[in-house]
Amino acid sequence: MIDFINVTKEYSDTSALNNVSFHIENGEFVFIVGHSGAGKTTLTKLLLREEKATEGKIIVDGIDVTALRASKIPRYRRKLGMVFQDFRLFGDKTAYENIACIMRAVGTPGSEIRRRVPALLRTVSMEQKGNHFPKELSGGEQQRIALARAIANNPDIIIADEPTGNIDPEMSLDIMNMLMKINHLLGKTVIVVTHDLDLVEYFGHRVITLDEGKLGSDVNLPSEAEGEGGLFHE
Repeated sequence: MIDFINVTKEYSDTSALNNVSFHIENGEFVFIVGHSGAGKTTLTKLLLREEKATEGKIIVDGIDVTALRASKIPRYRRKLGMVFQDFRLFGDKTAYENIACIMRAVGTPGSEIRRRVPALLRTVSMEQKGNHFPKELSGGEQQRIALARAIANNPDIIIADEPTGNIDPEMSLDIMNMLMKINHLLGKTVIVVTHDLDLVEYFGHRVITLDEGKLGSDVNLPSEAEGEGGLFHE
């Protein structure tokens, strides 16, 4: 579970978040939306503990993230899988190696890596591209590899920061379907931070809106996608 409890984040010249509170249950799919400067990036940094709240508490699965000592942050971050808008793949490593190196970093045995990486590539329909380097892949394909990497160490929570920002509309639907699949079939909590209101309206689910650092609204929208034969279309 994730709890933001009266969270405020202030910088020297501005208040990025102001007294924000919300609760996310395990296994929920939630959109965080808002215009540029609304506080979405700050919220993500607070969850990752790249920044520390000025006031309030952030509790993730019973862990008070705001009180974490620096030595405990790397272990906490293993609970989170991050998908970035700019992919952040290693250009000198193949798709397979981009996933495998994340697993090696947390001490996963080689036999487990050899077993799981092909399965992860199949999960994102990239089993034929494992030996390709990022420059040989389209933007949508790179984002698929980034998504496989995000779930490689079996995190409890997936945070996707503008995951469709650098790919075309068709691929955007593809990536969103995969995030939905991870949520529904693997039971992961998925948080999608986006400004793409068309995608939000199409896929529905819970939508938390930030407005100038404050909680603007928290609503559940119906899904248009479910009326078109289900979410996980090919």
